[in-house]
Amino acid sequence: MDNDAFEQLAIENVLQLIAIPGASRAEHDVAAFLVDRLRMAGVPETAVVFDNAHRKSGGGTIGNLIVKLPGTRRGVRRLLMAHMDTVPLAVGTTPRLDGEWIRSSDPHRALGGDDRAGCAVLLTCLQTLLQHDLPRPPLTLVWTVQEEIGLRGARFLNTRKLGAPRLCFNFDGGAPEVVVTGATGDINMEIEITGIASHAGAHPEQGVSAAAIAGLAIADLVQNGWHGLIEKGNRRGTSNIGVIRGGDATNVVMPTLSLRAEARSHNAAFRRRIVREFHSAFRRAAESVRDVHGRCGSVAFEAETKYESFRLPKSEASVKLALAAVRRVGLEPSTRIANGGLDANWMTAHGFPTVTIGCGQFDIHTVDERLHVPSYLDACRIALELATASE
Repeated sequence: MDNDAFEQLAIENVLQLIAIPGASRAEHDVAAFLVDRLRMAGVPETAVVFDNAHRKSGGGTIGNLIVKLPGTRRGVRRLLMAHMDTVPLAVGTTPRLDGEWIRSSDPHRALGGDDRAGCAVLLTCLQTLLQHDLPRPPLTLVWTVQEEIGLRGARFLNTRKLGAPRLCFNFDGGAPEVVVTGATGDINMEIEITGIASHAGAHPEQGVSAAAIAGLAIADLVQNGWHGLIEKGNRRGTSNIGVIRGGDATNVVMPTLSLRAEARSHNAAFRRRIVREFHSAFRRAAESVRDVHGRCGSVAFEAETKYESFRLPKSEASVKLALAAVRRVGLEPSTRIANGGLDANWMTAHGFPTVTIGCGQFDIHTVDERLHVPSYLDACRIALELATASE
């Protein structure tokens, strides 16, 4: 295999993929590009399928892209995956090669290397395997949708189409020598506050302000250490109120307000405790704000687990093979536990223990996002090792 040609292919793939718009629920053009390149590489049409995850997730233009290939030698099936969607800040970006880095040409847009770099790693790996007819065990490649809005593509992945893989590897953000063997869990909270409307100038005392209820509840959470970074003894977690919507006019006591929040922790019981503290704070606040007649507001509170935490031991076969592959490309591997969610959370919950390997993306989800080309190329080599190496 010609190393220069391999690197050129890998760089062309990632530049072309980054340039394709494709936020969550709108990944169809990315998928079309991948399918076109897969067919040009010789992947049979019968090996390329889409599932209906987008229908189960509540909307979207396309489901997860799954490619399942037989092996040319005996061995357990291996799965490599990445997600196709980007955050909205990266939609419409134009990448530029700047020495060892790929950056956005627009200073007001993110790059979208998260996770088009992972998509390109998988594509480059498969193209190289087929072009050079490299010996391989059975392989499944998955490009998921809707990762950035709660791992919904992986959550609703049709696992029956995967071919029962036993070694699973996800390519996403970070350095390629860092093997992520676990990640936190996340509970989403939807909070609807109902107050009582009144004229804010003529009769404010006849109203119950939903904004006042929210303010008291948030102050309660902050003052008692249940918002932001949370440390209670040896238990740790985080919470955040990220969305607040309410009100139409300044002369009306705000009657309704909606908030969206999250609670994260590697400890499932503590994560649920954070949610209970949120519920209690908003309930107390609603009961404490009353109008001149003694009426108070109310709170409707819903909590849903977006994804569960997981942690794989170093004895797990996928972890061992990933660490070995990193060493074989000349890097010194390490492991870490992530405080963000990954498609690996849901893959592991589905019964496919999955490790995550970085592709050289830095400062993701910001206008400073950039892709380190040497690290990205190392990730491509790691993927090729994982797709071909003996157990």
